[in-house]
Amino acid sequence: MIPFNKCPVCGGEVIVKEAEKLLRGGNNTAIIKIQTEVCLHCGERLYSQDTIRKFEEIREKLKKKETEEYTLLGQSFKVN
Repeated sequence: MIPFNKCPVCGGEVIVKEAEKLLRGGNNTAIIKIQTEVCLHCGERLYSQDTIRKFEEIREKLKKKETEEYTLLGQSFKVN
């Protein structure tokens, strides 16, 4: 069951779908795929408290460079 019947931002219809979330911690970045509620009208994503806690855990691990359980995808570069 979807906790939100309508989007709290625009009132649009909300569905559950898979989405990617980019998380940053320190100089590190991670991508996670999750099931979340998304508004079909404005695209707003609505995350559960458990999902937000998971995001916070991942960010802390990235800051502390505790990334051994994550899969390395490549390198990122800053262009000046």
